[in-house]
Amino acid sequence: MKSLIETIVKGIVNKPEEISVTEIRGDKTTIYELKVSPEDLGKVIGRQGRTARAIRSVMSSATTRKANTRSVLEILE
Repeated sequence: MKSLIETIVKGIVNKPEEISVTEIRGDKTTIYELKVSPEDLGKVIGRQGRTARAIRSVMSSATTRKANTRSVLEILE
C-alpha cells in the first residue's frame, strides 16, 4: 500500500524526492502519514479535497479486498 501511495503522489507533485510515507499499523486499521513539499500540498489535496478523496478511495478498495482491514491516509503539513 505504501508503494501505491508513493506512485500515485509522484505523478502529481513537482518535487517527488520530498515524498515521505510512514506506516503505522494497528489491529484492524493501518494509518499512512503522507508528507510532501509545502508547495505541493495543495496539489495533493486538490480542489475541495477531490484528489485526496480519490487517493483514499483507491486505498480503501485495495485494502478491503486484501485482508478485511481498514486504511487511513493522513496528509501532514
